[in-house]
Amino acid sequence: MPFDTVFRPGLFEGQTHIVTGGGSGIGRCTAHELAALGAHVVLIGRKPEKLERVQAEICEDGGSASFYALDIREEGAVRDAVKAIVRERGQIHGLVNNAGGQFPAPLASINQKGFEAVVRTNLTGGFLMAREVYGQSMSRQGGAIVNIIADMWGGMPGMGHSGAARAGMDNLTKTASVEWAASGVRVNAVAPGWIASSGMDNYDRAMKSYIASLKNGVPLKRLGTEAEVSAAICFLLSDAAAFITGSTLRIDGAAPLGGRVWPLPKARNVKTWQGFHRYEKPQIIREIEDEEASHAGS
Repeated sequence: MPFDTVFRPGLFEGQTHIVTGGGSGIGRCTAHELAALGAHVVLIGRKPEKLERVQAEICEDGGSASFYALDIREEGAVRDAVKAIVRERGQIHGLVNNAGGQFPAPLASINQKGFEAVVRTNLTGGFLMAREVYGQSMSRQGGAIVNIIADMWGGMPGMGHSGAARAGMDNLTKTASVEWAASGVRVNAVAPGWIASSGMDNYDRAMKSYIASLKNGVPLKRLGTEAEVSAAICFLLSDAAAFITGSTLRIDGAAPLGGRVWPLPKARNVKTWQGFHRYEKPQIIREIEDEEASHAGS
């Protein structure tokens, strides 16, 4: 079964797109959709075994992919990887700055090393990737960049280091969209809310009750899917978004809006888009659903 994309076949035929953090979660899903639409996808991440697995999946599905294992926080490694990609592919048409990571902790308990590590991963690394892709390819040939941030408009209590970094990337997106527009480069961001992605399994099991409660704060009363985020990314990379730059598209089911004062009743007629044929539901979500089904049947 192929990726069930909403876009026309061959949308990115002959193009090269980089996806950082392409070894899992939203990055893996996006890489599959881009490949299904004809792009050659370059996967970037720190763990070669994850990248190799996704590359094999894409090739098995009839797509084209390669990978580079590196730490995007290291300037020299980023520069060398982009240079190699340009040498091999000729032009970089799109960059999906998806790599990121954080750990839950209140501000008072985060030390400098932990804070800076999260900022380097979620802000500095994305900046380095964008700067090198722009300087080595897009400044001459144009292109599109999509930065993946997060729902941080109400602050991010419990993850203040990540919120600060994501807010910085939102602002960096706006600045780059102005500075690089003359080169035919569009820069946008996508801000996922609570998405049922593999990253949820990275949190301590003590977070299970918190994760189980998340959908209650969403007017649509559900979590989002990886494919719903991927579709937004592909749209922003496409020519259909040719007059969209400097924008942040929020994929969050309206979770940040009004729920604190407006009652959120049980939702009806709610649709879900799940086009990713290789989607793997997080283990913690499976456990939560099993517990809910058990309680409903008792």
